[in-house]
Amino acid sequence: MTRDPVNQPNIDFAETRGAIRLGLLKSREWVSDPRRFLFSQARYKFAAKMLSGRKHVLEIGCGDAFNAPIVMQEVGHLTVTDFDPEFIASAQAQRQPEYPYDAVVHNFLDGPLPKQFDAAYLLDVLEHIYETDEKKFIGNIMSSLTDDAVMIVGMPSLESQAYASEGSKAGHVNCKTAPDLKKTMQHFFRSVFMFSMNDEVVHTGYHKLAHYIIALCAHPIRP
Repeated sequence: MTRDPVNQPNIDFAETRGAIRLGLLKSREWVSDPRRFLFSQARYKFAAKMLSGRKHVLEIGCGDAFNAPIVMQEVGHLTVTDFDPEFIASAQAQRQPEYPYDAVVHNFLDGPLPKQFDAAYLLDVLEHIYETDEKKFIGNIMSSLTDDAVMIVGMPSLESQAYASEGSKAGHVNCKTAPDLKKTMQHFFRSVFMFSMNDEVVHTGYHKLAHYIIALCAHPIRP
């Protein structure tokens, strides 16, 4: 028994349900850069609220999918994907019975998924796709979406890269300014709304001072 009865449910949870472990990606992140861990949660909360009520949602580049429950609080069903089998294995191993998402190994450079989704989101993914491949990459995502689908794309701003670590820069081959990200997504959606983000705060402030940018896209353009 704890000294304060209000804390007892935490003890009961750990003893009966079992404490939760971090996944492959978030374990290292929590130790190496705990602040980024918080920023990541905020990005997923924004996506969750914007996609609230959507029935079949797709995440591209989920990593270990530790943040999936944040989105699942707001949507009907979630399918998470990553091109790395190690991350999907971690996502499957850490999946909690209260949040039964589907976890699939898939590379959208290879093609679309056979299922259709009414929403999709990719956070910290597009900057890793070479610009020469982004049309194919996004096009294959679009082929997996319904005609009324919405999509959220988030990435570090091009301006932020002056302050990025060398390890981060090595993988960021396609960071964009907010106007450039909007222009890119307007090839695929009729409506694109841009947001800025600094730390865990999402806002509509001056994009050149934003560390992170987010495009909220609606009304898909079909060939």
